[in-house]
Amino acid sequence: MNQRRSFFVLTMMAFGFAFLYIPILSLIVYSFNESRLVTVWAGFSTKWYVALFHNEAVLTAARLSLKIATLNATGATILGTLAGLALARFGRFRGRAPLSAMVTAPLVMPEVITGLSLLLLFVAMEQAIGWPAGRGFTTITIAHITFSMSYVTVVVQSRLATLDESLEEAAMDLGARPAKVFFLITLPIILPAILAGWLLAFTLSWDDLVISSFVSGPGSSTLPILIFSKVRLGVSPDINALATILVLIVTTGIITAGIFMQRQQKRRERDVQQALAANL
Repeated sequence: MNQRRSFFVLTMMAFGFAFLYIPILSLIVYSFNESRLVTVWAGFSTKWYVALFHNEAVLTAARLSLKIATLNATGATILGTLAGLALARFGRFRGRAPLSAMVTAPLVMPEVITGLSLLLLFVAMEQAIGWPAGRGFTTITIAHITFSMSYVTVVVQSRLATLDESLEEAAMDLGARPAKVFFLITLPIILPAILAGWLLAFTLSWDDLVISSFVSGPGSSTLPILIFSKVRLGVSPDINALATILVLIVTTGIITAGIFMQRQQKRRERDVQQALAANL
């Protein structure tokens, strides 16, 4: 019975991974296709990568998306971490319910509604105070921080909810001030969650199309907007090459983050064992 169950689980897992990754693998393979037709294999070639790096429109959009995603991830991580700390550590306070509702609202709000509301807000602000002047880099970054900080807040709050508060209490009993406790005890423990939130916010910003379409203007097309405009006219092989490079970058980031988190976990376990040995 257990063998049948194991076989069934392995089979379903294999089908699941195949469903997810076979399209990506086929895209990577066809990025090395000689032919302009993305569905007809005509031999191995890297000319589409050369064509990609000579495509100034794609490179400009990629640089813009990278800048926006980096600023968005950093800003969203700072604000999301502060919000997560407030919700997880300060108990009941005035304004907790509205803050919790505003944090969770972007998670369930349709992107069309979010994008339209932000567009109307930016237009009203420009008419009232003259800022932001038009739609572009600034408005896209603010819009991305608005929705991605909610994801960071949820990740950090969940990690803080499972944190053993006795560690912080013991440090304060020994004379450490709250700020020192946070930087020496709390922050190292929740650092993997903060890093995961940063990566999640970066990915959400890099991948966003709907909200960016509402708050972008002339000369501020992000990479997803540019790819979408190209795909509507037919997929070209250089888009496959671009997608392959993005997959490589994401895979490298995930592996690096995983190795970092694993080392952090081993380091914490080693420190706990050393502390227990010292007490004995």
